[in-house]
Parts: sequence; C-alpha cells; structure tokens
Amino acid sequence: MSSMLNNKNEASSSTEVTSFVQDDGVMNQTNTNIPMIEIEHVNKYYQMGESQLHVLKDVNFSINKGEFVSIMGPSGSGKSTLINVLGFLDNNFEGAYRFNGRPIEQRTDKQISQLRNQMVGFVFQDFNLIGNMTVYENVRLPLIYNGYSAKQTKAPVQKALERVGLGDKGHHKPSELSGGQKQRVAIARALINSPSFIIADEPTGALDTKTSRMIMEILSKLHREEGVTIVMVTHDPTLQSYATRHIVIVDGEIQQNSQANNAADLTREFNKTYQTEDEAEEETSCS
Repeated sequence: MSSMLNNKNEASSSTEVTSFVQDDGVMNQTNTNIPMIEIEHVNKYYQMGESQLHVLKDVNFSINKGEFVSIMGPSGSGKSTLINVLGFLDNNFEGAYRFNGRPIEQRTDKQISQLRNQMVGFVFQDFNLIGNMTVYENVRLPLIYNGYSAKQTKAPVQKALERVGLGDKGHHKPSELSGGQKQRVAIARALINSPSFIIADEPTGALDTKTSRMIMEILSKLHREEGVTIVMVTHDPTLQSYATRHIVIVDGEIQQNSQANNAADLTREFNKTYQTEDEAEEETSCS
C-alpha cells in the first residue's frame, strides 16, 4: 500500500460558511477556511484485563466541508472506533479533535451531546429504526430530542421523506418496508436536523447489489447537488467511486489518504493487499 499522504496538501481549501454551537448552545455561523474536522495524533486504547489494546495509533487527517470521504479497512482495522470518535460518541482518547476549529476537549459533556444531536447524522448498516413507531415518527425523533413540538415537526419530516423518495410512506411501520426503503428512512432521519456531516457506517452492508446502488446514488446526489458532507465507512472497495477522497486504515493506522483519482486502482490494490479472512483460510487449506 502507498504510504500515508499529507492530507493538508491534498484536501481542497476554500472559504466556507460553517455552523458551530456556542457555549450556550446557540447556533451561529462563521466564515472560515479551516477544516470542519481535524484529527491530530489520536490514540485510543481499550483495557483488556491487565493489558491494553491499542486500537487507534497516531491517527491524523482532516475533512473539509462538502467532501465525500470514504474510510476503508478490513475487519478489525479500527473503523468503528474511529467513527465513534468522529461522531462524538467517544471522547475518551489521547490526541486532539477539533470541530470547526474548537477542540472537543474544551467542551462540556452537555456541549458534546449538543454536537452529536445537531451536527452529525448517522446511517447504520442495520437501519436502527424503532419497530413500534411509524416511518414519520422515526424520522421526527431527532427533532423531538432537540425540543421541537409535534406540530413543528410535520413539514420538515415530510420534506426529508420526499428527499429520499418516501413521501407517501410516513404512516407505515418499518416491518412493512423493504431493506432499501428502511435505509432510505434512516437517511431521512440523518438529514432531519440539517447536520454538518453524515456518518454512513456500512450503509449498504445489509442490502443486495441493486438496492445498494440505489442507496449510494441517493447519498451521492445529496453530496453532489446539496453539498452534504459525507463520511462513509466501508470494507467494500466497490463503493470507492462515489467518494472524492479515500482514507485506508489498517491495524489502527492510516495507510493511505488520497484524492479519488482512480477508484478502480484503489479497489484492485486493496483487494490484492487485504484479503478477507475466508479467502486467506481457503488459500491456506489448499496449500
């Protein structure tokens, strides 16, 4: 694999209008050319009895507003731990994480919770929809958490559902939907607070090829036409063509951080270098 490239030189730089939460929780805007996300020398450990498991190892990269970044790596590479840090789900790490120029460690737990609720939308492989709620109720849930009344949620929820082609499905329960429709509901829910960025964690992992393509086209359109910043975590190299930049993480270390000049080359390189465990076992048994 290629050695890690300096993402500060490769990432596009432009003056952007970005949002942040002040100490009082009020949303303000500032004109800035700093990256939206800056990760510097981040290390993460898990205590395993008397020993420590070093999961993230001196991780460095930044993400600018409007990028579509893929984070790819084999199973056990540290992808899930990394997105927990990026999504403000885990602030127990060593190193620096600056969001819109402000260090996370300077914020209170309440402010970090506000960041998580207002600044990031999550799309998970298994959808994470609440089964006894309707589609409408699932999508509006983040708004309710942010203090909206039920009446205030009606218009934005309908708009979010229409953005993903489900404007007529609000009254349905998740059990009445296909896998692709469930993931579209999850995308609508992720968009409902107009977050600064979306984390899509294996968004097509539970879907067939045709449905996966449809979901990726929705995410790509949101990025291309609406400027939504997307961080997509995947072990599937075939999804790389949708991203504008690729980050490869292996054994907790960033191995590559580059612009998406040729996703096909990256796919071939990844497949050649990082086989699945099943492939490796099959080769061992045949040798």
